[in-house]
Amino acid sequence: MEIFILGFFAIGYLILAGADIGVGMLLPYLGRDVGERREVIAAIAPFFLGNEVWLVATGGVLAGLFPHVEGELMGGPGFLAVVGLLAAWIVRDMGLWLRGRVPGARWQAFWDGAIVAGSWGLALAWGTLLSGLLLNISWPAAILPALAVAALFGTHGLAFASLRLTGTLRERARVLSPGDGELRTYALTGGALAAVGVLAGSGLHLEAANAWLTPVILVLIPFLVASQAWVWWTFRHRVTGPSYL
Repeated sequence: MEIFILGFFAIGYLILAGADIGVGMLLPYLGRDVGERREVIAAIAPFFLGNEVWLVATGGVLAGLFPHVEGELMGGPGFLAVVGLLAAWIVRDMGLWLRGRVPGARWQAFWDGAIVAGSWGLALAWGTLLSGLLLNISWPAAILPALAVAALFGTHGLAFASLRLTGTLRERARVLSPGDGELRTYALTGGALAAVGVLAGSGLHLEAANAWLTPVILVLIPFLVASQAWVWWTFRHRVTGPSYL
């Protein structure tokens, strides 16, 4: 049961947050000017904080139920990937929160760059970490598989953007989704990210500790899923203008 709980949170994060990471990676392609970039960011604005909760939950499950696995990930080459992930996470979120706080093209361009750099950093850090677990290799040998995982994040972001945007922005995003295949493309890229996560996790030595935490986590899961479903339902319509970010 504990293994399924860890997989639920980790794969949920890869699928949900993988979309906003991918959108951030491709911000210069999707948004060609300040107004377009604001609209692209509005596509992920209601979701990215809720998506990050899944990563926090994954870290909590690791620390509480699988402390030895946390030690494995934080030791050796994995330590650099985790540090890079946290640094990129901070940079990306700073960009999202600060880009609209001060008027001015230079200010917004700087923080748009932070969003792009942080998103690429997240994708590459996850690619390094997952490929290290899957192939038992470390940097720099992991650079090619890390780039492959980053490309998967990017395609997942394109699929998500095509579901959220309208007009010219939607046409740019649906380059990989001809016809009415946007939802199908999103499902395929999400399934691919889930498969990578499952395969990488299969290489871990998962022996649960502190089993008394399991009922507590099981009680909390329905609330997390319900809140996520509420957010998706509330913001289910396509974006037609900038958001509070």
